[in-house]
Amino acid sequence: MDEFPASTRRSPRSDPPEGEAANARSVESHGSETPCIAGVDEAGRGPLAGPLAVAAVMLDPARPIIGLNDSKKLSEKRREALYPQIVTRALAYCIVLIEPDEIDRLNIFQATMTGMSRAVRGLAPAAVGALIDGNQLPRDLPCPARAIVGGDALEPAIGAASILAKVTRDRLMVEMDTIHPGYGFAVHKGYPTAAHLAALKQLGPCPQHRRSFAPVRALLA
Repeated sequence: MDEFPASTRRSPRSDPPEGEAANARSVESHGSETPCIAGVDEAGRGPLAGPLAVAAVMLDPARPIIGLNDSKKLSEKRREALYPQIVTRALAYCIVLIEPDEIDRLNIFQATMTGMSRAVRGLAPAAVGALIDGNQLPRDLPCPARAIVGGDALEPAIGAASILAKVTRDRLMVEMDTIHPGYGFAVHKGYPTAAHLAALKQLGPCPQHRRSFAPVRALLA
C-alpha cells in the first residue's frame, strides 16, 4: 500500500467479518475537515497462549490525551488510566481479537496483518490513512498507509492503539486464568516464562495454547 498523501479521499468502508471480536465507536458531530488518520498496533505476538489483540484508533485533535506512549513503556496502572480516556475521547476505535486457532492456521505474521486490516476496516468513520507500527503493511488495507518502526513511541495514535490492545489482552488473560487455572495466565499473560513452560510441561496444553508455537508443538508431538 502506498504512503498516503497529506490530503486524500476517504476510501469506501468495508464492514468487519461477522463474529469479529471488535468494539467500534464513532462521533458524528465532527465535520469532514477532521483528519481521519488511524494509528494501528498489536499486543500478544510472542505468547504461547491466548489471542492476538489488534487495535486501530483515530484521535480527536480537539480532545487531546496526555501521556500516550508505547504501552510497554507504561506501568499497568498508567495503561489502565489511559484506556477509558482513549475510548471516550477518540473519534473512533476498533479492537480485534485473533484467536489461537486462526493464529495456528495463518501463522503469527499473517494473523497480525489480518488483524490490522480488520481493525482499520472496523472504524467508523472510515480512515483515510493509517500509521502502522512496524516495518510491514497489510496488503488489503482499505486506505493508504505508512509503516513506522517504533511508531508506538513516536505517533500518539499508534501509542493509543498499543494501549487499547495491551489492556484488552491483559484483561482477557486474567479472566482466562480462572477458566484454565494452574498455568499462571494472570501473571505472565501467556508469555513463555520459566513458570509457564513448567506448568505447560506438567499440565499439557489447554484450548487457549497456540499449537503452532514450538514449545506447545513439541509437547503435542
